[in-house]
Amino acid sequence: MKKTQIIMGMPITVEIVDAVNTETIDSVFNYFKVIDEQFSTYKPSSEISKINAGLPENEWSESMRLIIDLCEQTKKQSSGYFDIYYRGKFDPSGLVKGWSVNNAAQILRKTGVKNFYIEAGGDTQVSGMNAVGQPWAIGIRNPFKIDEIIKVIQLTDQGMATSGTYIRGQHIYNPHNHDQEINDIKSLTVIGENVYEADRFATAAFAMGKGGINFIEQMPGLEGYMVDSDKNATFTTGFKEFVVNNA
Repeated sequence: MKKTQIIMGMPITVEIVDAVNTETIDSVFNYFKVIDEQFSTYKPSSEISKINAGLPENEWSESMRLIIDLCEQTKKQSSGYFDIYYRGKFDPSGLVKGWSVNNAAQILRKTGVKNFYIEAGGDTQVSGMNAVGQPWAIGIRNPFKIDEIIKVIQLTDQGMATSGTYIRGQHIYNPHNHDQEINDIKSLTVIGENVYEADRFATAAFAMGKGGINFIEQMPGLEGYMVDSDKNATFTTGFKEFVVNNA
């Protein structure tokens, strides 16, 4: 069973290989709708928008407090390169997407589903095998020609996330120098034990520019692939293990 819906301003695709009813897959999309209502920076009614409009901290929800804590943890782990506070506003989007995809995967696992794929705006979590009993194959786009795939990755129980400016423009910034555009790299893909780890550190590493791939190299459990502005690719030592045909 495979289904795609537009939620959180992006296409979200869920594919389940195991035999399930429609309620199972719908429960995942319903979860993403709840996340959108709470964390969307584009909806005035969302909790994050209310916080940015002055909602007192003692009125924040438990899940919002958790996200803020996780963001602070990631900030410390990345030497300040992951920072959700920008121009007087909170924007935890760089962590919420991967976190919510990972939570959606847990929803499926709790119902007994073992083989599935969840992808939201480039953040992907897979479990088990695909419909033909093979590892899930995920493409990395060419940031200079987005309809072209430059690498195909095989995953079974991992997550993958890509940060870049080739679709949304300069939406990622260097917290240590807000006025400096990140223009020395185009995309940075991270593979992790789950999509939450991959997503938050892909965002942080991209903010570092070309040095981000070295940060990923030093992080246990992460592998990365960076394409710079000169169309050169740099990858971590263990990345090739995930590449189809090691090409």
